[in-house]
Amino acid sequence: MSIGYKVNVNDTFHFDLEEESISKLDAVKTDLNKFHVLHQNTPYKAEIVSSDFNQKNYTVNVNNNIYTVSIANALDLLIKEMGIEAGLTKQVNAIKAPMPGLIIEISVVVGQTVKENDNLIILSAMKMENSFLSPRDGVIKTISVAAGDVVDKGQLLIEFE
Repeated sequence: MSIGYKVNVNDTFHFDLEEESISKLDAVKTDLNKFHVLHQNTPYKAEIVSSDFNQKNYTVNVNNNIYTVSIANALDLLIKEMGIEAGLTKQVNAIKAPMPGLIIEISVVVGQTVKENDNLIILSAMKMENSFLSPRDGVIKTISVAAGDVVDKGQLLIEFE
C-alpha cells in the first residue's frame, strides 16, 4: 500500500500524490535547499525558501515564482476529519527535536518574551533547514542547545516558563 499525501499550493491548487509518484520525481540537489527539477522535459530551478516542519508548510521559489505549499498525510487528514486541532488541547511548554540534526541558529535568549509564530531556532536535518516557530506567547525559560550542536530525536531544545 502506498502512502498518500494531499498537497495544497497557494490555497488554490490541490493535488493528491502517492509515494510512488514522488519517488519518480527527477530532482537533483544543487545547493543547500536548491534543486534542479526536470518535469516533462522542461527544466525548473527550485529553492525551499522557508519551512515550518511542525505545521508542514513550506515556501518554495520555482523559476522566480513564490509558492506556499502545505502537505498533509493520511494521519493529518484523519485528525482534521475527527475535528481535533493539534495544539488546542494542551499548552506547549517545550520544543523538542523531531529528528536528529544540527542546530544552525538560535534566535532567542533565556528570559526573552516571544509571541506566537516568532522564530526560535533553525535545525538542519535531512539536508533541509527547519525553522521552529513559537507555538504560543510566552517567556523562554531555558535553551538546552547552542548553535553548532548535534541533537538527537526527542532532545529538549527550548523550554517555556
